[in-house]
Amino acid sequence: MTESSSQQIELHGHPVTYRRVGEGPVVVLIHGITSSSRTWHSIVPALAERCTVIAPDLLGHGTSAKPRGDYSLGAYASGIRDLLLALEIPRATIVGHSLGGGVAMQFAYQFPDRIERLVLVDSGGLGGEVSVVLRAATLPGAEYVLPLLASSPLRGAGAALGSVLGRVGLRASADVKGLAEGFESLGDGDARRAFLHTARSVIDPAGQRVDASDRLYLAEHVPSLIVWGERDRMIPVQHGHDAHALMPNSRLETFAGAGHFPHNDDPERFVSLLHDFISTTEPAVFDDDLIRRLMLRDRS
Repeated sequence: MTESSSQQIELHGHPVTYRRVGEGPVVVLIHGITSSSRTWHSIVPALAERCTVIAPDLLGHGTSAKPRGDYSLGAYASGIRDLLLALEIPRATIVGHSLGGGVAMQFAYQFPDRIERLVLVDSGGLGGEVSVVLRAATLPGAEYVLPLLASSPLRGAGAALGSVLGRVGLRASADVKGLAEGFESLGDGDARRAFLHTARSVIDPAGQRVDASDRLYLAEHVPSLIVWGERDRMIPVQHGHDAHALMPNSRLETFAGAGHFPHNDDPERFVSLLHDFISTTEPAVFDDDLIRRLMLRDRS
């Protein structure tokens, strides 16, 4: 994904950065917490060969605005809807990584008529367990510790490690690169505030407090793909297996050796999976009557 593909639009008075490339079925890529659309750079060129790819920087992330405001999953989902409306895109395949997976599920729940397919990548919102680092961010006083963690020496640690590994002929893992990008983003005070509001909206010291498991049955008529790194230390792969069991007709693909960023550990396989998933499934079609029947069905 090149900088030339970067565009900006104002929504509700706030600048929102997004990248748009390619032609074909629309695929929206939603990044995770402390990340940005940059997290998708390794897959976008190949994905855009057959799809229109839309990759926004969520509010509070990347180069989008970082206002004081609502950083809940519902607000993020509404922001994706608003961006698609502004771009005159009625429906799309929604792909969400980590926090973005929670946003994608919330989008599907709030705006079922606008989703064609759902792809969850090491997604949040599917169980309680989550990294102790994210749980610590919800503790009282975290706002005073974060500036120290985001100090210049620590922010450069990830890049330095990647450089050292490169000199000895090794490749820094996707997790190292992803975490380095996250630390880098927290150098900005507004970004730190947005991070804390976002983390505290979905996590508390005991773990994730937003869990979509009780509503996953609603995805029965939405083609769904679940992708997970088997060595994810941020959110355990068991969440993917549990979600697969609760989502009728879903497809689960695990990446051996991959961590929390499987799309960057093996971008070629990830893009191949997406192309195959899109070409072999029909877009979902919802109406109020179908949703009502799904909700009221006796599942005992």
